[in-house]
Amino acid sequence: MRELDINQLNDSIQRWIRDYINAANANKVVVGLSGGIDSAVTAALCVKALGKQNVVVLILPCESISADIEDAIMVAKFLAIKYEVIDLTPVYRNFLQNLPQKWDSNVLVQANLKARLRMVTLYYYSQMLTKCLVAGTGNRAELAIGYFTKYGDGGVDFEPLGLLYKSEVRALAKTLEIPKKIIEKLPSPGLWPGQTDEGEIGLKYDTIDEILYRIDNNIDFKGLDKEKVKKVEDLMKKAVHKLNTPPSYHITQE
Repeated sequence: MRELDINQLNDSIQRWIRDYINAANANKVVVGLSGGIDSAVTAALCVKALGKQNVVVLILPCESISADIEDAIMVAKFLAIKYEVIDLTPVYRNFLQNLPQKWDSNVLVQANLKARLRMVTLYYYSQMLTKCLVAGTGNRAELAIGYFTKYGDGGVDFEPLGLLYKSEVRALAKTLEIPKKIIEKLPSPGLWPGQTDEGEIGLKYDTIDEILYRIDNNIDFKGLDKEKVKKVEDLMKKAVHKLNTPPSYHITQE
């Protein structure tokens, strides 16, 4: 894995956030706090880059477990920033009841709906506040293999952690003095009980990081499990449509 000066990385990302916000003629950001490490680090970076008065923190439970809500509140209090808890559970259930066809047995469809309701809420606040952008919380591993909901948690204006491996996010969290409980917590989107990133993906983040690092730097896969390498490569291929701008038909003269 690459060796980075984490303190320098910390400063560089904060500067990048400021430059990006200024270039977009904005002055505020809104961040959804999940109670996990990625959103905690993103919020902390935005607070340090822009000042807590310019960062809006939303906690958006949707049939979420109480522990995740409590952890998100803990992070907001750690950052000494105002936060708002908006329970999307009633909206989500009402939405399902009003659909012409019920998908009660499709857990993934329902989970993606939760993520998209959160995205809608974040953008509602962003537009109401004016000159405000939505900060994404995805890391390099999640984005590369498509472990996010299209137009859900993937529907954002910028991704401060988008090119950082999970191990680097952890190192950054320590530099930012994010509470230890959050750093050591098993990553999970919190979309259904017992869900974890690594359990759903079927691979450890350290393994994904190593494979991606070698792909990014054109290094052979010597010593790595071939099946795991193939799995990551297959996931990356399937995720292409999530990462690219929707294609349009090009008119050609025949």
